[in-house]
Amino acid sequence: MIRIRPAVIADAAELSRLYTENREFLRPFEPVRDETFFTKDGQEARLAVGEAARAAGIEDRRVITSQATGEILGMISLTAIERGPVQGAHLGYWVAQAANGRGVASAAVAAVLDLAFGELDLHRLEAGTLLHNAGSQKVLRRNGFEEIGVARRYLKIDGKWQDHLLFQRLADDEEA
Repeated sequence: MIRIRPAVIADAAELSRLYTENREFLRPFEPVRDETFFTKDGQEARLAVGEAARAAGIEDRRVITSQATGEILGMISLTAIERGPVQGAHLGYWVAQAANGRGVASAAVAAVLDLAFGELDLHRLEAGTLLHNAGSQKVLRRNGFEEIGVARRYLKIDGKWQDHLLFQRLADDEEA
């Protein structure tokens, strides 16, 4: 159905197109973006920063692609990767409107869990959704995330500070 792979600078044109096509669909769920964000140059700059952050071990941004065609369907990211006693990260993702509601996000989250708790050897992932984003909450619950509470005015989304429902998922092979 899908694959996830590291986002690279060569993805800039396709991501620029996809973000532009999905601008209104994503607007209620994302921070306000300046016009540069939607350009190929803006995406190249963002992807270059992401590649450096992946090399430094502090984030891992991936594209979600169709297994059949290789077309980019969205992105999934592990950000704020913290080592030491935390061994955790924040999970974020988005799927294009044309792929929405088809299990793409659920499959991508499952794939990134394998990466996070396997190769990256993390202990805990945290994710947040807007209170009204039932679809994303369903994706997280399907993938074993548990609700841990509401964070008031957590992120500035669509130009205003908004409450988020927080979730966590711990590595399956926990030791006391």
